[in-house]
Amino acid sequence: MSLLSVHDLFVNYRTQGGPVPAVRGVDIEIGTGEVLGLAGESGCGKSTIAGALLRLLPTGTEVTGSILLNGEDVLGMRPGRLRAVRWTETSIVFQGAMHALNPVQRVGEQIEEAILIHHQAGEREAHVRVGGLLEQVGLPPRRIKDYPHELSGGQKQRVMIAMALACNPSLIIADEPTTALDVMVQAQVLKLLKELQRDLGLAMLFITHDLSVLIEVCDRLAIMYAGRIVEEGPAQSVFYESAHPYTRALADAFPAIGEGRFRKAPSGLPGDPPYPQDLPGGCTFHPRCPLAFEACPHIDPRLFDVGPGWRAACLLVDSAKPVLEAARTPGSGP
Repeated sequence: MSLLSVHDLFVNYRTQGGPVPAVRGVDIEIGTGEVLGLAGESGCGKSTIAGALLRLLPTGTEVTGSILLNGEDVLGMRPGRLRAVRWTETSIVFQGAMHALNPVQRVGEQIEEAILIHHQAGEREAHVRVGGLLEQVGLPPRRIKDYPHELSGGQKQRVMIAMALACNPSLIIADEPTTALDVMVQAQVLKLLKELQRDLGLAMLFITHDLSVLIEVCDRLAIMYAGRIVEEGPAQSVFYESAHPYTRALADAFPAIGEGRFRKAPSGLPGDPPYPQDLPGGCTFHPRCPLAFEACPHIDPRLFDVGPGWRAACLLVDSAKPVLEAARTPGSGP
C-alpha cells in the first residue's frame, strides 16, 4: 500500500467570476521512502495540490476525489484528527520561510511549540530536542534563541526544515523550498534535504518549476500543465528522454554552461499557459506545441504508456496510435 495515494483529484476555487478549475483529475502515488518531484510553470496547480493534501486551501474551495494517507481519507478527517496528522504524519516546508515564521517569536520556541502541542515530549526534553534538530539541519544549537530577522534566508529555510521534522513525520511536502535562495545556498539546502531523506527514510513530495533541481533529489517526476499531469515516470527518463513536448521544453529551458548554442539562441517556450476558465479544446498544450498536428485540437489525450512506470499525455506516444487511428476512422469516436 502506498504511503500517499491521490486519485482523481479536482480542485475548484470560488471567485466572483465563477469557479476556477485549478486541478483537474490528478492521480499521485508515493511509497515509503520515495521522493516524487512535481514540476510545471507557475499557475499549473502544483501548490494547490500541496494545499489540498493537508486541507490548507481557502474556505469554500471545492475539493473532490480521494486523498489517502496511510490508507486514511484526509478529506473525511475530523478537525482534531486532521490537526494531529498535519505534524505527526505529514508536514510541509513552505516556499517563503520569512512569511511562515513568526517574526516576534524566537525560532527555538516555534519549533518547540509543535513538539509540545502534539505531546511528543515534555518541556525540558522538547528544548533539548530542538537543539538536536537545529544541529541536524546544520545550525548551531545557540541559534535557538534567535529571532527570524537575525538569520539569513538559507538559515531560515533550515529552521523550517527542522520544524517539519519536529514530530517525526513519514511524509514531507517541500513546496518550492529553494526558490528564494541564491544558487550556493540552494545547493546546500538541496544537499541537506537529500541527506535527511536518505538517513531518515522519509517520503517526500518536492514541488518546484526547476527540473534541474528535481533531477538531483527525486526518484520519479510528474510534470503538470493546466491543472493536469502530462508526463510521469522515472526521473532520469523523464528529464533526459522526455516523451511530452512540454516536458522537453521545460528541460531545454535550463542552459548547459559552456554550450554555445544556449548563448546564441536561448531555448524557451513561447506564449503563456491558458487561463483555467478558458482552456482550449483537445490537448490543452497544442496552441504552444511545436509538434502539434491536425488531431491535437480535437482529442484530449489521456496518459499513454511510454515504458515501465512511465506515461505521457501525448498523441505522439506509440501507445496512443490505436486511439488516433480510431479517431481518424469514419464513424468512430476518439
